[in-house]
Amino acid sequence: MGTPEFAVPSLQILVENGYNVVAVITAPDRPKGRGQKLMTTPVKDYAVDQGLPVLQPTNLKSPEFLEELKSYKANLQIVVAFRMLPVAVWDMPEIGTFNLHGSLLPQYRGAAPINWAIINGEKETGVTTFFLKHEIDTGNVIFQEREPIEEDDNVGDVYARLMEKGAHLVLRTVKAIEAGGYPQEPQNEENEIKHAPKIFKETCEIDWTKSSEEVYNFIRGLSPYPAAWTMLNGKKFKIFAAQKIDFAKVGEQPGDFETDNKSHLHIQTGGNAIAITQLQMEGKKRMDIKSFLIGNSL
Repeated sequence: MGTPEFAVPSLQILVENGYNVVAVITAPDRPKGRGQKLMTTPVKDYAVDQGLPVLQPTNLKSPEFLEELKSYKANLQIVVAFRMLPVAVWDMPEIGTFNLHGSLLPQYRGAAPINWAIINGEKETGVTTFFLKHEIDTGNVIFQEREPIEEDDNVGDVYARLMEKGAHLVLRTVKAIEAGGYPQEPQNEENEIKHAPKIFKETCEIDWTKSSEEVYNFIRGLSPYPAAWTMLNGKKFKIFAAQKIDFAKVGEQPGDFETDNKSHLHIQTGGNAIAITQLQMEGKKRMDIKSFLIGNSL
């Protein structure tokens, strides 16, 4: 069960290792773009290419879907970047249902674990497989693998690495379950738990009163999607990349900016200023700062 690109390598590695994937469940096709053309999910595209049965339920509790799912007689269900499942679904197989999550649980439970780890300035994250139970992302841990977050990583960089690392962890987990010997460790909740709620575009506005470090992490934690944004001269700009710089000030107030309209754009934060290196003005393409300033003055 999965929908986005992140889930495809996990399905692919099971198919390529000879496991009997009896069915694939993914989100319904959705209209996208100006023409509202129906778009399929990356998981569906791969499954169709492999000749696997695909189910796209709109209601996971409907008797018709539950009957169809039951007819496949799966021993085990695997969830990678799908949606919340009702008990009737995750409790159906004899072995159960396990999930791949893009964090070191119990930290960063929720819909956007990679984003929030970077936004919060973490130096490390990882992937976890765990058995589902009622409360979201709280089940017993099977395996975890760690992944460093580099100083200049954005969410796209870490996403790509965890996508591959996660696929190998899914395979390792299935092999352990198949062999009959696998850990089931309760999640350690002794320390403060940071959460990873869903991110909405309206919450992606940059707060320039924060420190340059916090603003820098916020920008890379939302790049390339959905992208941090700000208003400059009355226009909305998505900010995809920035660099920390040593200047203490380029203006009196956070959000003040300075540019030579040739090579740089510096914006004042609550601490040092920060240099914007990639941006997109509303109605324009994404550009590096020099290319942008050739055709646009601020």
